[in-house]
Amino acid sequence: MDDEMPPEDSPGSSGQSVEEEEVMSEVHLGCPPGLSGPFMSNFTVSIPPSIKDETIWRGYSYVGDDSASTSKGYELDEDGDLILTRRNQLHRNQFVVTIRHNITSSIPRVGVQVWKAELVLADFVLHKMFTSQEFDGVVAVELGAGTGLVGLLLARAARTVFITDHGEEILDNCIKNVHANAGLLYPSVSVYVRELDWNCPWPPQMVEGSESAKSYNWTNSEVEEFQEASLLLAADVIYSDELTTAFFSTVGRIMSHQPEKVLYLALEKRYNFSLDDLDVVANGYSHFRSYVSEEDSEDLQNSSTLGFTGKRVDLGQIPQYVRGYERGNDVELWQIKYEKNKCFDLVL
Repeated sequence: MDDEMPPEDSPGSSGQSVEEEEVMSEVHLGCPPGLSGPFMSNFTVSIPPSIKDETIWRGYSYVGDDSASTSKGYELDEDGDLILTRRNQLHRNQFVVTIRHNITSSIPRVGVQVWKAELVLADFVLHKMFTSQEFDGVVAVELGAGTGLVGLLLARAARTVFITDHGEEILDNCIKNVHANAGLLYPSVSVYVRELDWNCPWPPQMVEGSESAKSYNWTNSEVEEFQEASLLLAADVIYSDELTTAFFSTVGRIMSHQPEKVLYLALEKRYNFSLDDLDVVANGYSHFRSYVSEEDSEDLQNSSTLGFTGKRVDLGQIPQYVRGYERGNDVELWQIKYEKNKCFDLVL
């Protein structure tokens, strides 16, 4: 099974609309046959030997072995969700992140699945946290967070993490993942799950005095703290040209505020046959590159005036800490900055 997500405006070969077409990430392959989601998967993270006191990572996480697993390799939690175990036995230098996700979804609901670029970005965040203090005490934002995995990991170092996405089903799932990993979070961190629709103006609509966690509305104080963010993260948000345009429009407005911000964006090139090109091309990737000029490239001076410059992170230098997935050759990680001296005038 390929983990390809067709463009949002393209119907499936079966004639189904995009809203009806079901897609599946290869991260979910190997799940018990004949069962539908949601699932609770245990993703094992390896702690490098350089971390002498691994209890700083183990102390707030679930540690155990698979002795309680059923003979079929899975069990149900108290809510009836299937628990998928992706490990044989936990050692002292490992911890587990529990993620609730679906096996399949329609295109507009792909955020309830786990995608490969999300795990690559998780590896990058872990590497930064294991080898430096760069993310310590920052205000961070995960855009198009999906399951919220990256934001949850970052909550071991950051001061505040905003996990943002669009749609109540996806946000409800994020909240469940935050609760499932409450022991992993750093005790003093603030984690907010909030609605952020890239097709709506920034800043988002604010509601004061809301006591409902499920409203996902913003307060004035939250927006003010959001503006203090120096770190933005996003994974697998590049698959629809329309959404890519909306994404960079929103990111440009966010990054135009002080302090200076950096965006780490993980994406997977997805190839489709193009009638226009009569070839297999990665159209979504090409649209992404129309917004981001590569640093030190010959055509940087002749690039567009959208203001985004980036450089690719060498994934060969990033160890794979999250076990149980194959990176492949089509995943890229970009460090992107916004140059305020350039014109940014995208129209939604």
